[in-house]
Amino acid sequence: MTGPAHIAMFSIAAHGHVNPSLEVIRELVARGHRVTYAIPPALADKAAATGAEVKPWNSVLPGPDDDPAAWGATLLDNVEPFLDDAVQALPQLAKAYEGDTPDLVLHDITSYPARVLGHRWGVPVVSLSPNLVAWEGYEEEVGEPMWEEPLRTERGRAYYARFHAWLEENGITMHPDPFVGRPARSLVLIPRVLQPNADRVDESVHTFVGACQGDRGAEGEWQRPAGAHKVVLVSLGSAFTKRPGFYRECVKAFGDLPGWHLVLQIGKHVDPAELGDLPADVEVRSWVPQLAVLEQADLFVTHAGAGGSREGLATGTPMIAVPQAVDQFGNADMLQALGVARHLPAGEATAGALRAAALDLTGDPEVARRLDGIRAGMAEEGGTRRAADLIEAELPRRGR
Repeated sequence: MTGPAHIAMFSIAAHGHVNPSLEVIRELVARGHRVTYAIPPALADKAAATGAEVKPWNSVLPGPDDDPAAWGATLLDNVEPFLDDAVQALPQLAKAYEGDTPDLVLHDITSYPARVLGHRWGVPVVSLSPNLVAWEGYEEEVGEPMWEEPLRTERGRAYYARFHAWLEENGITMHPDPFVGRPARSLVLIPRVLQPNADRVDESVHTFVGACQGDRGAEGEWQRPAGAHKVVLVSLGSAFTKRPGFYRECVKAFGDLPGWHLVLQIGKHVDPAELGDLPADVEVRSWVPQLAVLEQADLFVTHAGAGGSREGLATGTPMIAVPQAVDQFGNADMLQALGVARHLPAGEATAGALRAAALDLTGDPEVARRLDGIRAGMAEEGGTRRAADLIEAELPRRGR
């Protein structure tokens, strides 16, 4: 294709699914492409800030400010809302793009309607994965054991039957599992070192471009306090933040360590009063400009979400991983295996365990050496510019 194209991006309103690719969208706009971004209003401002043209749509998923309990506790609780949302979103999105067919579709892994619309329009579709992707053998090793029990239930069978019917209504004969997990083309927005069984990933489909980070100054600044010998950031991301007991353990672990400054992000569902009296070197916020803090931090206590793990590696920050849900447990194991983190299960994340892990990690020069090596490898993956190059390479060719 010669000249600018119309590229359409689709995502849900979840920080962990929007943030990783924002710089890629910004780069495509800077290259002169018209980029439209279909996203619910809750995060429309983030999309618009890249220069993309927002196409808002209404979602029935829990929003970024909702209590994480709204997602439920079981596998079916977690997956059913995405199908419900897709079914009701598809007509909205089809109408939004009526008479405005894009040349290429980009989509977050959770945006099922995007793949349906790409099929309908007959245009290339590229998945942007903010976390791990399936490897050869994934279905047998992970998918089938995970679904064995739910598929014995009427509810589980009904979920698959509904998914099949929705796909068939839209001219897609593919089984729901590969429809969700086996894209035709995928850019993976994590470093390859975070990918389990990376040697079994089909890299003719999935290309690891690593962290796509840029200027995040618009999120705000943070200044390391004078006299702070060590800075530790504690953040459980944007979704699984309702953990006042854990935050109290963090205060006990770091609040009275001489020379240590604790930055504690507690989210919107915890009242700071629940933490009790706080030492002077404890800074409590509902939200922080995470990358700005990490660039100056000596330790990151994280839930090991893909975004936080990626940013910890990109800034060369040792981590204590306290996973809360979904892929975070696997990420925590990967970080520990790399020798740059300790995996502490939530039930074992006491003040004593946190403090011991912190002192071990920050006092070990080998940890710093490993992080330096990982940062160098990530730089070679290409990040934002390579991602944009690869997207442009998928655009349909036009005659001159």
